[in-house]
Amino acid sequence: MTTAPPRTEPDPSALTCPGDRVGLCSGCQRKTHKYGSGGSLLCQWCMAPVQAGWGTFVRYVSTRV
Repeated sequence: MTTAPPRTEPDPSALTCPGDRVGLCSGCQRKTHKYGSGGSLLCQWCMAPVQAGWGTFVRYVSTRV
């Protein structure tokens, strides 16, 4: 993957989803598609090292106990 752009630039996923589903990445605070179907707590640049360590099946499921 290429080097991440400045944090002021949104994740590409934020540009393709409705505005009410955009939130800040939990890692770097970049705008990303965070809520709703297909959302992720991390932007693609913060998710890349996590997936490298854990595999492509890393997914956020729920915070409910």
